[in-house]
Amino acid sequence: MKVVTLTDFQQFNSEKMKKNNLFQTERFFCDIYCFEPDQEQTGHVHGHQDKVYIVLEGQGMFQVGTDRQVVDAGQGILAPAGEEHGVKNHTTQRLKVLVFVAPNPV
Repeated sequence: MKVVTLTDFQQFNSEKMKKNNLFQTERFFCDIYCFEPDQEQTGHVHGHQDKVYIVLEGQGMFQVGTDRQVVDAGQGILAPAGEEHGVKNHTTQRLKVLVFVAPNPV
């Protein structure tokens, strides 16, 4: 059994959003994305993968399709396969987001 401590996977990068992998199988992956202020994950599309974002800390501007919404800690959002999606840390605080993607695009 693999047990992880979330605080061990919350590293930041001053130049760009940092992906910290928690779990990965042939069927899914689970990361913590760490954003410094003004960092973003540019809008993109996964043709066959659904993505779930859960905000652990901070607040971010999330895009799914043509919708944009501020999401706070404790809230989650679904980006279905085929929908453009992205995240921007529009605040002056750090943003930490738990991310699940299935199936894994390996």
